[in-house]
Amino acid sequence: MNNHHSKIQIKISHRTMPEIIANLLRDAILSGEIKGGTPLRQEELAARFGVSMSPLREALKSLEGEGLVKFYPNRGAVVSELSAAEAREIFDIRLFLELGALELALPNLTGENLERARQILDQTDVETCCARWGEMNWRFHETIYLPAERPRLLALIQTLHNNVERYMRLYLSAMNYQAKSQAEHRELLQACVQKNVQAAQRVLRKHMEDASAVLVDYLKDKERIGG
Repeated sequence: MNNHHSKIQIKISHRTMPEIIANLLRDAILSGEIKGGTPLRQEELAARFGVSMSPLREALKSLEGEGLVKFYPNRGAVVSELSAAEAREIFDIRLFLELGALELALPNLTGENLERARQILDQTDVETCCARWGEMNWRFHETIYLPAERPRLLALIQTLHNNVERYMRLYLSAMNYQAKSQAEHRELLQACVQKNVQAAQRVLRKHMEDASAVLVDYLKDKERIGG
């Protein structure tokens, strides 16, 4: 019995280790601690996490699927860098998915959902650490979309959010974009309170198209100067 129990423990431990590593690396990439273009040297990372190469490779493959890591011949794994064209496409896909999520969720939104969303916006207003803005932005949108009861749809949206959010947070905080984003969030919340699908979708479309334009312009300038 004890032997059987230890086998179960080993099995659980083996299954979750790649997830733990992926979560730690994802957090470091999204916070900007590990920058785009940084090589992820597998031997060094395996030593740092105290694991064999197998769970580490599995974690990196998982992050590749999320668009945060790319594998290159002779270079190995590298933290991905977004091009202007990729950013535009990601926002286009997000817009389709989030307009749908909003339409599905809105009839099911409760007073509790709306109050939680309002509290997140209030917390964001007083948050001075720009490294937390992306997380809080996601929590606001997630709170509104959760009543759609489409977990796969939400997982897709969150992955796409992560692909662009590190750029929005790290490079655009100096442009006072956060204040504009918060005003649009409050407008979206008000449309949700009124259960007005068309108004909510109109605000969301403008919110995302503006964010896309700001990021695409930034990345075009970055590509032009080769930095």
